[in-house]
Amino acid sequence: MSRKLGFILCVAILLSVAFRAEAQKRKAGRAYEFFASGEYYEAIDHFKNAYSKSKDKELKAEMVFMVAECYRLTNDPRNAELWYRRAVKSAYSKPEAQYWLADALKKNGRYQQAIDEFRKYKQIVPGDARADQQIRACELAQEWLRNPEAYRVDEIKDINSKDDDFSPAYARDDFGVIYFTSSREGAQGKKTHGATGQSFTDIFETRLDKKGKWSMPVPVDGLNSEFEEGTPNFSSNYKEIYFTKCEAGKKERKGCVVMYSTRKGDAWSEPKNLGLLADSVVAAHPAITPDGLKLFFVSDIKGGYGGKDIWYVTRDKLSDPWSGVKNAGPDINTPGDELFPFVRSDGILYFSSDGHPGMGGLDIFKALPQPDGTWIIQNMKAPVNSSADDFGITFQGANEAGVFSSTRKGRTNDELYSFELPPLRFSVTGLVKDEKTGAALQGSTVQLIASDGGNLQAETGAGGDFKFTLRPNVDYIFLASKRGYLNGKERVTTKGQEKSRDFMVTILLSSIERPIELPNIYYDFDRWELRPESMVSLDKLVETLNDNPNVTIELMSHTDSRANDEYNLELSQKRAQSVVDYLVSKGIEIERLSARGYGESQPKAVDAELSAQYPFLKQGVTLTEQYINSLANDEQREIAHQINRRTEFRVLRTDYEPKNK
Repeated sequence: MSRKLGFILCVAILLSVAFRAEAQKRKAGRAYEFFASGEYYEAIDHFKNAYSKSKDKELKAEMVFMVAECYRLTNDPRNAELWYRRAVKSAYSKPEAQYWLADALKKNGRYQQAIDEFRKYKQIVPGDARADQQIRACELAQEWLRNPEAYRVDEIKDINSKDDDFSPAYARDDFGVIYFTSSREGAQGKKTHGATGQSFTDIFETRLDKKGKWSMPVPVDGLNSEFEEGTPNFSSNYKEIYFTKCEAGKKERKGCVVMYSTRKGDAWSEPKNLGLLADSVVAAHPAITPDGLKLFFVSDIKGGYGGKDIWYVTRDKLSDPWSGVKNAGPDINTPGDELFPFVRSDGILYFSSDGHPGMGGLDIFKALPQPDGTWIIQNMKAPVNSSADDFGITFQGANEAGVFSSTRKGRTNDELYSFELPPLRFSVTGLVKDEKTGAALQGSTVQLIASDGGNLQAETGAGGDFKFTLRPNVDYIFLASKRGYLNGKERVTTKGQEKSRDFMVTILLSSIERPIELPNIYYDFDRWELRPESMVSLDKLVETLNDNPNVTIELMSHTDSRANDEYNLELSQKRAQSVVDYLVSKGIEIERLSARGYGESQPKAVDAELSAQYPFLKQGVTLTEQYINSLANDEQREIAHQINRRTEFRVLRTDYEPKNK
């Protein structure tokens, strides 16, 4: 079971369950004594023994619940889930069993089952807002697992032991030395905690060798004692260390204090108690700011917001004593526990909490300070956080890399994990296809044009495919060309991208061997002025012409057959000219454009696309007046006339020399 629980605050044990009826206390008195003193590990066997000897159903249900409580309070959610489920099945009368069953399922990463059990609890105790909060937290956890952050997390097997290893801190500015808390063999304290059954902790160190491996950890000389030491934290110059010392035995509790020592060469001075709070009042988990003028710590003194809160003291100068104990405020602190603060080099505060919406037990959060003194709190999400306890984070200065502690992987002991945000990596995989047929265009040339000045070129393979590696924070244009086709392009940007990504693009090229229809070109009845909704299509044509500066085109306007030939020719000519005029207004050279109205002389031939859209039109037929008149009804005939009323363009030349070249 997680050793940190006994170390978090070894005094200030609050009973979550009151003493039971006198008859029960007599039958399980020893167990309740251990429980009342916070020695949950010792109490487990006594409650199990009382259960096995009792024939009273109510008492047996009570003992099952108390075993579950002990497992919960020793941070063993797997066994807690088992025993809470037994308590619920035994019709234990208190609704707490249902709530803590759901909580254990959440800590075990069984989020959907946890949601179901929280909903059952909500039915039993509809006024408890915790149920809705926990359901939402489970939903968020599922979402974060589906879409994790880009951090890479790895267990540090070189350092971890079978015992608890947690709360790391870099002890040198090259990040080649780590101090951390451990109950492993070699710790000076020989006593064990009745709360956890684990040995006392000491501060250990490990060093990174030239091969990138961490050395066998050894206790740090000059800092450890027969009592408990842990949660080291360094000043920005690494010449001062702050840590927690808890003078607590199996039966005695004297409290936890923040200690201070200075480096003298390779040795540490005799540690001194900072005296932040009165004797026998807990002060733990120190974290000093980069400027050395503020010190955060953890305590459950009066005036907080619930369990353990983060507090701080300040000083005006480095030589001044610490003073003015203040609570970090309700943005950070909750009715739950806020623990293990760490202040990064940029002033951002990191801490662990089970009171903010999280993935399980303790989650790691970052607190962004605001000009008005408030904080914006952000969960670090998966993969840094998990359904287990995640806590005690430290960073390599300004780098998005460091070490933290966790009980993940189904283990009951705390272990150290490295994390880093890998460099963003981007690529694009693309296809070049014929716009009309969808056929892959092998041998197309694709040019990459980057906003940072980069310029690359590739040729498509047999499948019309291409691929480029991209850089972060850059806009890209991909210009595709092939003989017999108009150039085409697509855009991609890596600006604002927070995760590595492979972009997918398809560039469609239009053949110059056939007219190209301009969709959505509209005119009022018997008019040739362009309607506003036509501009979108024409603006795309402007872009196409700019991408193909050596091309000249003929704008072709067609009418239906429901007027005389002379009238239709004149109307179509005026409409074609209106398109040319618009293109010229957008900067296209007049020499590249010609307008021609065809009236009703070139009815549309039905292709596969049109036939699929309008099944009553047979592929291969031409929409002549005779054919249109043969259609079944007026609606079909009107659709056919509308198809004939179109604007197209065709390429005349591909060797035009732009004037402004």
